[in-house]
Amino acid sequence: MIGIAVVGYGYWGPNLVRNIMDLPDARLVYVCDLAVDKLSGVKARYPGVEVTTDFDEILRDPRVQAVAIATPVSSHFKLALKAMMAGKHVFVEKPMAASVEEARRMVDEANRRGLVLAVDHTFVHTGAVRKMRDIVQSDFGDMYYYDSVRVNLGLFQRDVSVVWDLAVHDLAIMDYVLAEKPVAVSATGIGHISGQPENIAYLTLFFESKLIAHVHVNWLAPVKIRRTLVGGSARMIVYDDLEPSEKIKVYDKGITLNDGPVNAADEAYQMMVGYRIGDMHAPQLDMREALATELREFVQSIQDHTQPTVDGMAGVRVVSILEAATQSITQRGRIIELEQSRLIA
Repeated sequence: MIGIAVVGYGYWGPNLVRNIMDLPDARLVYVCDLAVDKLSGVKARYPGVEVTTDFDEILRDPRVQAVAIATPVSSHFKLALKAMMAGKHVFVEKPMAASVEEARRMVDEANRRGLVLAVDHTFVHTGAVRKMRDIVQSDFGDMYYYDSVRVNLGLFQRDVSVVWDLAVHDLAIMDYVLAEKPVAVSATGIGHISGQPENIAYLTLFFESKLIAHVHVNWLAPVKIRRTLVGGSARMIVYDDLEPSEKIKVYDKGITLNDGPVNAADEAYQMMVGYRIGDMHAPQLDMREALATELREFVQSIQDHTQPTVDGMAGVRVVSILEAATQSITQRGRIIELEQSRLIA
């Protein structure tokens, strides 16, 4: 039985608590938060769980083998490092740290102490994204593009921009679904509230091949949209996370290029681009809650001494792109090359 403490009972913490309570091989020992009023709600709902405002109390308790961190991004590094130095396994909310340097140090500490470090890239554990990966890495042909729109009205964050809050999801999905890693990023964005970070941003990621990726994120949209288009030479996918059932639709559509002779005077028409219009199907998906799936895997990784699907290096790769995108925004879209040493596990 793995004893777990949840640190942070704000927006995401209650979801962690609810799912940990349902894990057969884990026990929720503590919930830790600086807000006493939040802790009183925990005690009323989960009387068997201890509450504390003292993080060090958790670290001193031998009943706690793992810590799940759901606090502001700026505190992830300090809390995670302190937990690992106390011999605790760590499950940390996305993004795993506020910089690549911090993320790297977290990975090094986990490796040095033989601890499990898992990053909460929740969408990676959804049935839709896992199905998309299966399709893309099997019968998709050459990858052409990944194009995503992730917009809504709010929730404005004071400590991170819309890139670090929303685009992180698509970067995590791409890291899991695509076999190829990006080599450069260009980003533009703007903030409309004085003194606050960007609330609208556009990211373009470049790859060694002809694959290109584009992500649009926005906190000022009148509607909520979570739609992704993925195109390849053999298949095309529409992924709509707001669809209640058919979240993934696979289209047998594309183009075919004939290799016949080209008349230079009429090149645009003589290339003989053919259009393939085939069927659409919506594959059956695993509809289990993603957070429950990844927490089960986290506990299993501790028991079996194995790496989780989203390990520390996956978190480093995503933070590396976030950091480069932020740098690009400050330079009005300048292309920032990504260090491949940071993107390879």
